[in-house]
Amino acid sequence: MTIPIYQADAFTAQLFGGNPAAICPLTDWLPDATMQKIAIENNLAETAFFVKTETGYKLRWFTPEYEIDLCGHATLASAHILFTELGFTGDEIHFETAKAGTLHIKRDGDKYTMDFPSRPPIPIEPPNGLAEALGDKQPLAFYRSRDYFLVYETEQDIKDITPDFFALSKMDTVGVIVTAPGDNSDFVSRFFAPGAGIAEDPVTGSAHCNLIPYWAKKLGKNQLHAYQISARRGELWCELKGDRVLMSGKAVTYLKGEISFGH
Repeated sequence: MTIPIYQADAFTAQLFGGNPAAICPLTDWLPDATMQKIAIENNLAETAFFVKTETGYKLRWFTPEYEIDLCGHATLASAHILFTELGFTGDEIHFETAKAGTLHIKRDGDKYTMDFPSRPPIPIEPPNGLAEALGDKQPLAFYRSRDYFLVYETEQDIKDITPDFFALSKMDTVGVIVTAPGDNSDFVSRFFAPGAGIAEDPVTGSAHCNLIPYWAKKLGKNQLHAYQISARRGELWCELKGDRVLMSGKAVTYLKGEISFGH
């Protein structure tokens, strides 16, 4: 038995930039334990699996640790593979997901635009040890949605963060978002999720479900340009549209192959 596997770099036009994701098109679901083992073997932030339906595709995402509720870069990478490698000829792909509803992805020139739920972060009192786990600089504000969300003063503050990954892995969220106004963009961010097996995620679509509503309100505009300033760096063109966020980015294919079972 074999299944196809692809790997693509999302939110970038440059190979070895953005965020790599593995994509496994399936005719039927594999056992959950098998999909988890494939994600562990790939050792990427996410491995996406999808199965064709009458109206689109059912989509699931696995980190090396567990199945996750929402992943942006692996969704964009999945759409990229469908459009460029698997002959999808429509204008829009519909991905049905268990916990994030139906996600719509359109091809727009050299970009893909994803329609995701908006998840505005809520102000909170800082939990013990969170700021200290991110270095000496004190954040301006603390929020929470699925993840902790910390706001800093400058882009340089975000660049200077040196996380204590062990301490962050003990936090009671999937991950930690840090953000500030950008020097050459509306905002910048980084994302840490050591508890999910991802020390620093290169580019995080799901985090922008929080970042876009926050910065749209803060800056008084609905169209935003963003960079996630990890070592691999990613670029996003964003829009707040009611209770939805639109995220546009580019992608490039890195690898095509197959997984063999039974040897």
